Amino acid sequence: MVAAAFIGPGTVTTATLSGAQYGYTLLWAITFSIIATVVLQEMSARLGIIAKLGLGEAIRKKTTHNILKIPAAILVVSAILIGNAAYEAGNVSGAVLGVSPYINISLGGVNLMVLGIGLVAFLLLFTANYKQIEGFLIVMVSLMGVVFLIAAVAIQPNWIEVIQHIFQPQIPEGSLIMAVGLIGTTIVPYNLFLHASAVKKRWSGAEYLTLSRWDTLLSVLLGGLITMAILITASVAFSGSNSSVGSIKDLALQLVPVLGDSASLFISIGFLFAGLSSAITAPLAAAFATSEIMNWGDQMTSVRFRMVWMFVLGIGVLFSSLGFKPIAVILFAQVANGLLLPIIAIFLLWIMNDKQIMGRYTNSVGVNIAAVLVILVTISLGLKSILSAFGVF
Repeated sequence: MVAAAFIGPGTVTTATLSGAQYGYTLLWAITFSIIATVVLQEMSARLGIIAKLGLGEAIRKKTTHNILKIPAAILVVSAILIGNAAYEAGNVSGAVLGVSPYINISLGGVNLMVLGIGLVAFLLLFTANYKQIEGFLIVMVSLMGVVFLIAAVAIQPNWIEVIQHIFQPQIPEGSLIMAVGLIGTTIVPYNLFLHASAVKKRWSGAEYLTLSRWDTLLSVLLGGLITMAILITASVAFSGSNSSVGSIKDLALQLVPVLGDSASLFISIGFLFAGLSSAITAPLAAAFATSEIMNWGDQMTSVRFRMVWMFVLGIGVLFSSLGFKPIAVILFAQVANGLLLPIIAIFLLWIMNDKQIMGRYTNSVGVNIAAVLVILVTISLGLKSILSAFGVF
């Protein structure tokens, strides 16, 4: 569920643009993101297993005073509900990009494949069957991973340079926004809500903590490797080329010398599965977060719960139908995620040190230090990107 949520069209688009424009130099941002995601998602999962609370519920319990309660509720609802609705447009558009080279049916100027993708996501979410949804996402992520990992190996990158840039932080001129985008596409704020809510339905009791940690580690590592594979593929494909990435066809054309006639099919499958998986998880996370913070409960069959994910999915389908440029929308969503992350992470860190909520399973000193470092780095990068946008930095 976690890997499916952050490996969406945003990941494919941002990693592709990063590789095409800056080569391997931003691989370190993915490395940082993997470590940071493991730290934050482990806390989120521990909250769900031990306290049997979603992050939204925990925030509501911690902010009992109106001075904090109302701003916290407004922040979470606006950031997660409205933010995910905008993000969903990129998910649906990304999935449509995957099928458009082969199926492109329009009626009255509306691409009917947008409605088709929306319908698939609607039917899966309406079943309210967590195991069925999770099974579908496992298949999507597995197939997507195979596609991009094969492409990265087939294109024969310089592995010595790859390893060097994985561990060597660099921010080339003009790349700061892209670095924040890479972090935002991996450490997805709404995933912190989704993970806690999901594990409390799946596991119960401290005896599942070890299993949960391995589950988190393997999922995030898989997602991070896929992101690196996409960046590496784009880096090699566009090396020495004066062309830019404006559409899915641009990347496919660059891969033709390596993958032959199957290049377009490879990239199309990757975008389709990435879009479909995230088109399901984004509305689901918004429904969990909003229902919990508003104290509506988290029953997936409740009317309010369904109204939230229907709103997010509906806005995504509508915006995608209106023809917004998907690559621009997707990249903007990733940068917004990177800026929102420190705020949600601070709430999570505050909660995970509350003995009344977590008992003896509060954060250790080491986890607190790691979490604070993650927050400081993301705040620093976020502020620099804002200043850079206004020409100050």
